[in-house]
Amino acid sequence: MKDLKSILTQVGDIFATEPFLGQPEGLYQPIAYTMGLGGKRLRPTLLLAASHLFGGDMSRLRNAAIAIELFHNFTLLHDDLMDQSPLRRGQPTVYRKWNPNVAILSGDAMCALAWRYMLRYDQNRKDQALECFNETTIGVYEGQQLDMEFEQRNDVIIAEYMTMIRQKTAVLLAGALKIGALSTTAADEEIARLYDFGIHLGLAFQLQDDLLDTYGDTAVLGKQTAQDIADNKKNYLYLRALSEADAAQRDQLLALFATKPQGSEAAEKIERVLAIYNTLGLSAKTNEAIAAEFDEAARCLDAIGVPQPAKLPLMQLTEALFGRKK
Repeated sequence: MKDLKSILTQVGDIFATEPFLGQPEGLYQPIAYTMGLGGKRLRPTLLLAASHLFGGDMSRLRNAAIAIELFHNFTLLHDDLMDQSPLRRGQPTVYRKWNPNVAILSGDAMCALAWRYMLRYDQNRKDQALECFNETTIGVYEGQQLDMEFEQRNDVIIAEYMTMIRQKTAVLLAGALKIGALSTTAADEEIARLYDFGIHLGLAFQLQDDLLDTYGDTAVLGKQTAQDIADNKKNYLYLRALSEADAAQRDQLLALFATKPQGSEAAEKIERVLAIYNTLGLSAKTNEAIAAEFDEAARCLDAIGVPQPAKLPLMQLTEALFGRKK
């Protein structure tokens, strides 16, 4: 049986030997740049670990692993442009290093390349895997659209937000797990339990992102902190604050999130929002919500009827993600 370290090594080897270069250079250089920035490689790791969970041959999932990571990074390329984010993994985002048109076109090419790799999936349940990949990508787009629509609304509630991040973030983690599991002889009900594990893991992951965006360290994160506040994003902390604030705090939050000041005025806005968050104890409350999702993920994983050693990589990954700082 393998552990998380050995699977991470296998994932690293896959991407170390795939240059993502081609002609014209203007299209492919931004792709190679993006894929070369690294990152957690969480989704291909989940994909391989799911195959291992059910006794599959991980070496046959190279193309699927590349496909899922290409698609994820394509979404980041376009997200950075939509959000006007200057940094990704500590480096300039593609639209800043090149220009917005390059970010759009290279991102589109990454999505097409993801499908090229995915179509090379040669396992017994290929049709199901392709359907899962397609439904997963649609789910991510739906989540992104909801996220944009929420920016224009002042009546978003936490339940709606959780639905949105389920689509935007969690379904891609769950989809990666399902695609990996479909390469094995695992029963449908066991794959469904693994999918639910991925959903709760993804929800916890996004809530962590919300917390880190608010209270994280830019040097550690590799991207700008408090960006959600600056961009008036209605993340978990903001919605939790609105639901628990008194009338004066609520009016102040609504007024602050109706503006997008620059420079020193933006810093003042962030400081005032954080003061309300701190008064309401939102850091601790968000950590409690994160822990609850991790607990649900662990419960789903525990319910899968395979020997405990086979679960080791996913258990180790869950433990590594819990309390992460970036």
